[in-house]
Amino acid sequence: QVQLVESGGGLVQAGGSLRLSCAASRSIVSANSMGWYRQAPGSQRELVAVITRGGSTNYADSVKGRFTISEDIAKDTVYLQMNSLKPEDTAVYYCKMWRVSGGYWGQGTQVTVSS
Repeated sequence: QVQLVESGGGLVQAGGSLRLSCAASRSIVSANSMGWYRQAPGSQRELVAVITRGGSTNYADSVKGRFTISEDIAKDTVYLQMNSLKPEDTAVYYCKMWRVSGGYWGQGTQVTVSS
């Protein structure tokens, strides 16, 4: 069993920044990859960013150049630095860990960007 706890969400004005954190109860070194998803009201959950064990990163086109995913292996924590936030970035952001045993989700953290 893996527990993921997100934090760092909140209310920010357009153009502002937030950094989300995802603390894992198991070593992230043992994960195949870690990622961030988001889900806006009335929309499907979408992949925002992913980082693989090999260190490769991928981003949704809508956040490229504005968001950065990173990890601190010593803290078993993954981050999502979000800059130049837009109202359309408003959503619940979820952390996900992929392991051989399956995928694990956090409970989500709300991000609201006001115009």
